Amino acid sequence: MDVEKVFHMTGGVGKTSYAKNSSLQKACDKVKHIILEAVEEVYLATTPKSIGIADLGCSSGPNTLSIIKDIFQAIQSISHKIMMHRRHHPHHLISDEFRVYLNDLPTNDFNSIFKALPEFHRLLRQDKNKDNNDGLIPSIFMGGYPGSFYGRLFPNSSLHFVHSSYSLHWLSRVPPALYDKEGNSLNKGCVYISESSPEVVQKAYLNQFQQDFSLFLRSRSEELVVDGRMVLIFLGRRGTEHVDKGNSFFWQILSRSFAILVSQGGIEQEKLDSYDVHFYAPSREEVEEEVRKQESIKLERLDTVEMDTIEQGIESYGTTVAKAVRAIQESMISSHFGEKILDALFDNFARLLDDEVVKEDIKPITFVLVLRKI
Repeated sequence: MDVEKVFHMTGGVGKTSYAKNSSLQKACDKVKHIILEAVEEVYLATTPKSIGIADLGCSSGPNTLSIIKDIFQAIQSISHKIMMHRRHHPHHLISDEFRVYLNDLPTNDFNSIFKALPEFHRLLRQDKNKDNNDGLIPSIFMGGYPGSFYGRLFPNSSLHFVHSSYSLHWLSRVPPALYDKEGNSLNKGCVYISESSPEVVQKAYLNQFQQDFSLFLRSRSEELVVDGRMVLIFLGRRGTEHVDKGNSFFWQILSRSFAILVSQGGIEQEKLDSYDVHFYAPSREEVEEEVRKQESIKLERLDTVEMDTIEQGIESYGTTVAKAVRAIQESMISSHFGEKILDALFDNFARLLDDEVVKEDIKPITFVLVLRKI
């Protein structure tokens, strides 16, 4: 399956859309201060007249333009402070032009983002009036840049700040080493690394992550100016073990949900055996090792954030998570199995997860990296 041509969050604003079910991204609020601190640092270090900002893996949910608004306001705030004390900072320029590049795979619902732009600009004007700041709102040039971020996207030294939230745990492809020479699965009955997976499966996923993440870092190194910053937020795991009660556990639940459909005759076992997710939750050590290999990138900060349990409302925890996973995986599952199984599959998922969370807390973690171009 060609990930670049198939994979995307479920678009639009329907009941199964990513925009309505991106509850797992609420963890972004816990680390927003890290993003804004990095933005201020890069602005003070580079003082650009025209500042280039890229959001890689922007998707089409409510957070897409929200984080851009926060970044814009942070720069405006520090810019205003500099302007008020300009006598003491004669070397500082004030940014009057923002270039914002919104990137995701070509299958992303960019139209939903573009439709939200008039409201985005209205809110910026409204906030400007509330602050009573002198001067006009700087020019903001925004565009969609479809393509894989595992490779070059932008010209040399064109970016000052790169943000990527909950995207880098997605690999560029399903690791080809998961299959033998005849195309038979080495990870039968499982969609990700499990307790029954042979060691070759773990190695296949790790190798693919190493290839992808190193390519991502090399590409961004070329595109960032010196002293430019990146804030990368993605899922990870606590230790060396791949199977735990963290992010990998959701894939165990999905495998079990598929197995129920197989037992009921809803799908064929061979079809399940040939389905694997293009996902990897690295350890802290695996992340640090790849960064160390990059001579022009320095790791300034690496935080581990435990994601809060989703607040239970009318729906159960299992149902809420099932909707989020469906919004993320629907495109890939539909392409492989067809759409007819989706409702039954995620009903199983919700029920199984509710059963498990009663027994033991599920504690997925997120890594937050701040990187600087040197």
